[in-house]
Amino acid sequence: MPALPRPLHRWDVTPDEAVELQVRLASRIVRRGPDAPPRLVAGVDVGFPRALDPEGGIARAAVAVLSYPELEVLEVARAEVPVTFPYVPGLLSFREAPAILAAYARLELEPDALIFDGQGIAHRRRFGIASHVGLWLDKPSLGSAKSILVGHYRDLGAGAGSTADLVDRGEVVGQAVRTRSGVTPVYVSLGHRFDLPGAVSLVLGCCRRYRLPEPQRRAHHAASVEP
Repeated sequence: MPALPRPLHRWDVTPDEAVELQVRLASRIVRRGPDAPPRLVAGVDVGFPRALDPEGGIARAAVAVLSYPELEVLEVARAEVPVTFPYVPGLLSFREAPAILAAYARLELEPDALIFDGQGIAHRRRFGIASHVGLWLDKPSLGSAKSILVGHYRDLGAGAGSTADLVDRGEVVGQAVRTRSGVTPVYVSLGHRFDLPGAVSLVLGCCRRYRLPEPQRRAHHAASVEP
């Protein structure tokens, strides 16, 4: 069972305090590594199933652990947690991370790397959910987002494996990655203890027949669909 480190901060904060935390903690993100290829890769996602609460007041987080490179599903953990933080763009980790940490605490296996359905440093304060939870757990983590939060890219090829830098305010914060030919890309950014080439390589290595990396796809399904 994974050991949970000491908390970085409390969760009962205001939006202004949350912004201050992001700015302060972003300086602690490690933009290199990991040192060895992962053997266990976990996908992480959060849903708000209407069957639980039509008002979206309960978050269901899922962590799906797969072997790598085989991509065999070994374990799926879920947790349902009341939401206490308002919806504020750029501060979604303060709504979703408590549920993610609760699901992670239920794992029997300890993953070597985490793929989040969301942003890493491709965020206005360079501290998206993959960075926030990756730093909290001190785990190699990356974001594989379905849409852009910040930045722009140009000249992305149509073939599978094509990439283009995602640039925000003159800084490369991620890459648009075409995981299948002719399909909308995913937007990959390092979260914590990853470099960008390594993050892109892992995402492509986790893709088979679908647009999303298999760990992320499995977590998305587990977070969204009733048992």
